[in-house]
Amino acid sequence: MTKSKVYFTDFRTKLGEGLPTKLKRLIKDAGIADIDMDNKFVAIKMHFGELGNLGFLRPNYARAVSDVVKELGGHPFLTDCNTLYPGKRKNALEHLECAWENGFTPMTVGCPILIADGLKGTDDVEVPVAGGEYIEKAKIGRAIMDADVFISLTHFKGHETTGFGGAIKNIGMGCGSRAGKKEQHNDGTPTISESKCRGCKKCQKECANNGLVFNKETKKMSINPDTCAGCGRCIGACNFDAISFENYTAVENLNCRMAEYTKAVVDGRPTFHISLVVDVSPNCDCHAENDAPILPNIGMFASYDLLALDQACVDACMNATPIRNSQLGDNLAKEDFHDHHDHFTNSTPESEWKTCLSHAEKIGLGSRDYELITIK
Repeated sequence: MTKSKVYFTDFRTKLGEGLPTKLKRLIKDAGIADIDMDNKFVAIKMHFGELGNLGFLRPNYARAVSDVVKELGGHPFLTDCNTLYPGKRKNALEHLECAWENGFTPMTVGCPILIADGLKGTDDVEVPVAGGEYIEKAKIGRAIMDADVFISLTHFKGHETTGFGGAIKNIGMGCGSRAGKKEQHNDGTPTISESKCRGCKKCQKECANNGLVFNKETKKMSINPDTCAGCGRCIGACNFDAISFENYTAVENLNCRMAEYTKAVVDGRPTFHISLVVDVSPNCDCHAENDAPILPNIGMFASYDLLALDQACVDACMNATPIRNSQLGDNLAKEDFHDHHDHFTNSTPESEWKTCLSHAEKIGLGSRDYELITIK
């Protein structure tokens, strides 16, 4: 069986060629031009960074990918879906404002920016998961599924739960609507904070299962556990962060569901994937801060096989030397610390990442066997 090809280049530059130009050259060498993009809508999925975080990918990298898509005749747009948790990206208005403040505007990236699951994170489409064991139908942001071509542009970094955040997490978790993110993260019904509830009833309008009960005396909403389907749409309808989930799934289940959501996004259309191992923060870019990188900057990777891409990035990170003044370095310096001989586990011992890659391979998302092709 032929190994998947993963193309790589480091962050060294020469006079007259900056990193955005080098990224363009990398993805062209990796064969992005083999995709027919003529007059096609092309979704470029990336993370705009939570407000206060500075570890996310610079807009210049997004501009480089957008420019190549336009050279190939495509109509690119940058996209992401709203978050499940309270923050600056929980609805499309705040999400766009956060993106703009972090430097992502149509002028800087050379294309429009769309929040794929709409104003409140409820504009999704159910997509069957071929071979899925955990998810029958994934709830994906509609604009992402409306695109003819899908490209992922990933900041490869550590993660407090899944060990690392790579292409699979960028796609699977990132493309899920608010209800989709709930399905991956949580089991069970939500809870309503009585102190935060304003009694506006907007959540009740989104509920199709009579799962919400309004108390006329207290003017507060509550959950009926007998009829609540746990879809999460009420979360998107609440402007006051009064509704939340507390029953989180095991990390292994989360990893498997994330892989299956990824399969729903990429099946049946042309896809291409890019990951930059740079500013490898210990936690997700969803944090409103970023700690010091745990590993040095390694380089840029590109492939048609997103699983091979994640595996190549993992291998490169495992071969790198930890940075002393970091969460990983601090842990390794502790006298009683148990060395797992795994940078991601050593950084966050309660995290787990291997389940994700093994399940992704099991359901046919790609291959972990790859050939690394270095571009100077």
